[in-house]
Amino acid sequence: MIKIEHANLTIGGKHILNDVNFEVRQGEFVCLVGESGGGKTSVLKLISGLYKPSSGTIHTEGQVSMVFQDFALMPWLSVIQNIEFPFKVAGQPADSKKVQQVINEIGLRGLEHKYPRDLSGGQNQRVGIARALVVNREILLMDEPFSALDIKTEAELRDDVLKLWNSRKLTVVMVSHSVEGAVAMADRILVMEKGNIRKEIPVQLNRPREANDTQYLKFVDHIKEIIEH
Repeated sequence: MIKIEHANLTIGGKHILNDVNFEVRQGEFVCLVGESGGGKTSVLKLISGLYKPSSGTIHTEGQVSMVFQDFALMPWLSVIQNIEFPFKVAGQPADSKKVQQVINEIGLRGLEHKYPRDLSGGQNQRVGIARALVVNREILLMDEPFSALDIKTEAELRDDVLKLWNSRKLTVVMVSHSVEGAVAMADRILVMEKGNIRKEIPVQLNRPREANDTQYLKFVDHIKEIIEH
């Protein structure tokens, strides 16, 4: 569970977030959308602890991991070494069973000893997701994880993330540049504008959500209209 109350963030005299209030229930999948510069990534950084609010409170129940837009992998480490890295940070020996489990779940089997330079963008993002989940975090934050991927790879990775969310009972907050992607995945969408939550919209569509479904397309158009106006 995540609860943000009256959160404000000022950096270098610039107001980034203004009185942000929302909750994310345990096991919920929430997407943040909106124009660039609206404060979406800053919200994730508050939840993760990378930023501290200038005022207000951030409360989380459960351990937090974050997946970054640019993968944030260490190029001198192999796939398996990148995935094992959280154990090293914690001063613990790598749990080979957990490492192999997440490698299998995210579709990296056979690539364990490759390096990031040898992989596609989609494969590198899978490594980032595996690294985030290998230590059994309950809360997963994702900052535009699909923005550098082609349409086919994005669709495949979205499906895999939803499977992990469901099987691991994760609480997910994802920033998305794509309204289509947000509607395909989220239980609820928060539209951000100028550092605040402009609107919260529950996504009342059955899963799986098909891109050619009439109700899905109507919902996408509805969200885009809110953002643009």
